[in-house]
Amino acid sequence: MNRSGFVKLIITSMIVLLLTGCDLKKEESYKLDPENPTSIEIWHYYNGQQKMAFDKLVKEFNDTVGAEKGIIVEAFSQGNVVDLSEKVLDSANKKVGSEEVPNVFAAYSDTAYEMDKLELLVDISKYISKDELNEYIEEYVDEGRLNSDNKFKLFPIAKSTEILMLNKTDWDKFAKATNSNINDIQTIEGLVETSKKYYEWTDSLTKEPNDGKAFFGRDALANYIIIGSKQLGVEIFSVKDGKVTLNLDEKVMKKLWDNFYVPYINGYFASYGKFRSDDAKTGDILALVGSSSGASYFPGEVMLNDNESYKIETSVFQAPRFKDKEKYAVQQGAGMAVTKSTKEEEYASVEFLKWFTDKESNIKFSIASGYLPVKKKTNDLNVIKDVMNKDDLKVSSKVESSIVSSIEQINSCKLYTNKAFDGGTKARQILEYSMIDKAKEDLKKINELIKNGTSKENAVAQFNNDENFSEWFLNFKTELENAVKE
Repeated sequence: MNRSGFVKLIITSMIVLLLTGCDLKKEESYKLDPENPTSIEIWHYYNGQQKMAFDKLVKEFNDTVGAEKGIIVEAFSQGNVVDLSEKVLDSANKKVGSEEVPNVFAAYSDTAYEMDKLELLVDISKYISKDELNEYIEEYVDEGRLNSDNKFKLFPIAKSTEILMLNKTDWDKFAKATNSNINDIQTIEGLVETSKKYYEWTDSLTKEPNDGKAFFGRDALANYIIIGSKQLGVEIFSVKDGKVTLNLDEKVMKKLWDNFYVPYINGYFASYGKFRSDDAKTGDILALVGSSSGASYFPGEVMLNDNESYKIETSVFQAPRFKDKEKYAVQQGAGMAVTKSTKEEEYASVEFLKWFTDKESNIKFSIASGYLPVKKKTNDLNVIKDVMNKDDLKVSSKVESSIVSSIEQINSCKLYTNKAFDGGTKARQILEYSMIDKAKEDLKKINELIKNGTSKENAVAQFNNDENFSEWFLNFKTELENAVKE
């Protein structure tokens, strides 16, 4: 070997040793000591049954894998998701009286995005291999890539989608009397027609005119507008390289208006209580679209008054979509963000999250909490049933039906949630309240006109027209443009 070749060999060997040394040093820095365990703190928003399920799994981890690896997890509920977000941001901004930022916290993408702007979040991909990451549903991982740098900063642990829940007992009476088909409510257009039919049927049961009952209600109107727009071919918030482009198509918004605002002011849709499950419990509606994670709250009986009630059966379906349009469904549910700390604490945090999303632990949590598992292989009904049978897990029939419908929907639709952006929280609030507030306000005026002698047809016609829609649309557009600019 000549001198030049020998020198190249020595240099190459040094580089290999240097890189190997770095890798060994990196791995060594992650090696934890069971005799001197690393403690991590998690903040979440789970309460009731969900908190019990989470706490049980934390204990299981601490007693098994955690004890073996040298990790102790402490988990604390911070109230609801709004309380948690406020507390996390207060801690991040070192507000007087706030606690230290936890190692891990549950967050929707908007809150994680704000925390990431403060440079407090860990790039989780440093602690998880590509092969491991490929086990998760692609859309869930993509949601965790908050910025244009494509770094993975929000770990999916449990997700939900929207489902249609129905009071089957009262539906059967209506269907028998009117020859209605349950398949009709599985499209948005069919749902509107059925709701009109139900209003007219209930109206005919009494001597009083215009006292028909609403059939349907929605929990999250923002989801209806965002997902409905996607089904109709328009992405309202298009985010690229951290910049948002607002896309509002007037024809698309008119279709959304016609299939929510119009049936609402006619009395076919309604919202009275805090949640639509409250309205189903009082018998004020028969069907609702809400989060799959809230299936357990759908009532098992209708309360007519303080002393009178009757039991009902429940049917669960995929959320209705626009007929013959793109098959999009909402994906929702907070992920877990890991905050910057020592390498040992960061590593320990991700180790817990990986364990929590393994097959058995993730399915146990899903079954107990109403959420859905996050890996491709665990979004399989046979896999879920195997774990249920093995661990003797019991759920109510409506929660089981919710899981079945949700997984069928996830596996047959494109899942969607918009990327986080500056002004995103305010923009979503506008989507949530603009149309429903307008509908409530106009319905109040319609009822006043009817009370003063105007026919219902003429009263509704004063609001169900192009001029009223155009006025609302311009205000709606301006509000969104201002939110995005801010």
